[in-house]
Amino acid sequence: MSVIALTSASGSPGVTTTAVGLALSRSRPTILVDADPTGGSPILAGYLRGQSMPTDSLIDLYVAHNQGRLREAVPQATLTLPDTKVTLIPGVRSHVQAGALSGLWDPLLGALKALGGTGQDTIIDLGRLGLEGAAGQLMLGADLTLLVARSDLVSLSGARSWANTLRARFEEFGAGAALGVLLVGPGRPYRAKEVAAVMGVPVVATVEWDPKTAAVFSAGAQVRKLNQAPLVASLRSADAAIAAAVQAAKEELIDTGEGAVG
Repeated sequence: MSVIALTSASGSPGVTTTAVGLALSRSRPTILVDADPTGGSPILAGYLRGQSMPTDSLIDLYVAHNQGRLREAVPQATLTLPDTKVTLIPGVRSHVQAGALSGLWDPLLGALKALGGTGQDTIIDLGRLGLEGAAGQLMLGADLTLLVARSDLVSLSGARSWANTLRARFEEFGAGAALGVLLVGPGRPYRAKEVAAVMGVPVVATVEWDPKTAAVFSAGAQVRKLNQAPLVASLRSADAAIAAAVQAAKEELIDTGEGAVG
C-alpha cells in the first residue's frame, strides 16, 4: 500500500478536488490527509459542505506525538466520509497553526506507512508549494509526489520553475522516480507529451476537464449519473497509472539501494 502526495506550484489547478476525487473513485480503503498549510479545512467546508465537524485534527496528532502515542491516535483522528471507504484527517483551522507542526511530519509519515499493513492507502493534500508551514517531509517521503498543473500556459509557467527545483531535490535523495506530474485537462491546449518535455518530469496521470463533476468533490454538488462522468472515468484511469508509477518508484529505490551496498 502507498502514500501519495499532491501539491501545486501556483494558482488553483485543483489539488484538493483531485485528491478528494481520487480517494472517492477507488475501491480501496483510503486515508485522506489535509496537510494544506493555508488552513480553513477546505474539504470540510467544500465536499462536506460544513455539515461535519471533526473531533480531532493534525493539531491533536501533534499533541499525541509529544505524548508518545501518535500511532494509536491516528485512527482516532479520522472522520469517515459518508457512504465511502475514505477517512479524513482534517487539517489546521488557521494558517497560523501550520508552522507549529514541523515536528509532526516525519513521525506522521512513519505512522501512515505503518497503516499499509492494514490495507489502507494514504492520499495527502499538501496545498501550494512555498507556503510557510508546508509539509516538505511528507512531500519528499511519500511513495509518489505529484505536481498538479493545468495544461494552460499560465499554470505551466509556474509549475515549470518548481519542477526543476523538485527534480533536483528528489534526485539528491535518490528518489527521482518518486516525482511526477498530474495534468488536469490535457489538450487545453497542451498534451501530456508536450508538458513532460517542457517540465522535465514525466506526466504520470491525467484527469479530464469536467467542471460540473469537479464541483461534486470541491463543493459537495449533486450530479446525476456520477459514475458515468468523464472526470470520474479519468480518475479511475489515473489511479491505475499512479499505482504503476508507485511500484516503479519502489523498484528503482530498491535497485539503487542494492547498487549502493554493492
